[in-house]
Amino acid sequence: MQRVAIVDPTESSRETLRTLLLGVDFVWLEAECARYEYFFDVIAQSMPDLAIVSLDADKQRALHMIGQLAVEHPKLAILTISKDHQALLLSLQRGAKYFLTEPVELEDLLSALRRALGENTGLQETSVSNGQVSSVIPRQAAPSSVIAVLGSRGGVGTTTLAVNLAATLANDPNHAVALLDLDLALGDADIAVEVQGMENISIADLARNIQRLDMNFLKRALVKHEATGLSILRHPLEIQDMGVIHESHVERIVNLLKISYTHLVLDLSKAFLPTDLMALRMADQILLVAQLELGSLRNVVRLNHLLNNTEEQLGERVRVVVNRVGSEAVEEGISLKKAEEVIGRPIFWQVPNDSKAVIAARVAGQPMVKHNPKSKVQQNIQGLALALSGKAPVAAGATDSKKGWFSFGKK
Repeated sequence: MQRVAIVDPTESSRETLRTLLLGVDFVWLEAECARYEYFFDVIAQSMPDLAIVSLDADKQRALHMIGQLAVEHPKLAILTISKDHQALLLSLQRGAKYFLTEPVELEDLLSALRRALGENTGLQETSVSNGQVSSVIPRQAAPSSVIAVLGSRGGVGTTTLAVNLAATLANDPNHAVALLDLDLALGDADIAVEVQGMENISIADLARNIQRLDMNFLKRALVKHEATGLSILRHPLEIQDMGVIHESHVERIVNLLKISYTHLVLDLSKAFLPTDLMALRMADQILLVAQLELGSLRNVVRLNHLLNNTEEQLGERVRVVVNRVGSEAVEEGISLKKAEEVIGRPIFWQVPNDSKAVIAARVAGQPMVKHNPKSKVQQNIQGLALALSGKAPVAAGATDSKKGWFSFGKK
């Protein structure tokens, strides 16, 4: 992720440039400035990889500033923007290396960014398809994995699975994991595990300040479970605040978190709000949680149909997880084989019923990986975490603790 700083005293054109940059996921808008004379301090403090200077508000002052920047920061790439071709030529003479002519189109901006950043960073090709910008920066490490957890109805254990999967992943010292509670009205991920800093910022506060959102602000909004290292972004504290959160906010937050975290787990609502749909689009894998009862399985069929008919064909990312296998309280005489026939796809994973361990951990305010790591349900979730990471065979999880993680339940 390459850092960019911009200066443009004209608010309207600065807003247009900001919007364009926010649509490019291989650059991060580190800072923006409305006064040419203040831009020196901005550069010194933020140390961006690229400075973008709009010349038209005051060409002489802007050109003078570029000359000084080129002397004080000789390694800084400078890109200038103007309607005036003569001013652009003069900016190149003063030390800028790249330029764009107003009005700026996204394709032209991408091309300029490739040139400006690619010379020193090995930036590869970038493309725009259906309005989506495809990132081309080679990562220093493996890409962040985004896992959305979606319930087939309320009460199937979606949040319990999301929290314990996230905590299990976070317990690995090689992982950095964040859990986003996107059940905006009635989420409770932050009480499923006991975390400190309940006065911290919620996702609603981030939405209200989305234009100045940076990594420092975002990290202040996350509460941390110290025992596992899991970071949690909470739902709005007041239900009425859910209205300030839009799908673009979710997109921005997730893209920013992907820079610093190896895994993101998104706990969704059952309302299929635009924020949920955005989370599903951004997910690499979608865990669709169900139980062996008719209402839940019927909704799996309906959700599969919906997701298969999205433009992105999200159904291909769905992994059906059957929870509480072996519980007489939820099973209605429906076998796993019959369930697969009903939903029309294989069951990816089975989580055994272990209500005693689950309830005890929740009462203690601890994830099972810390409260009861040897319980059969935690051993099963450990296997699920490995399977999702491609580190273990993909098979339905254990329903019989004597058979291990990957045995199949009764047919």
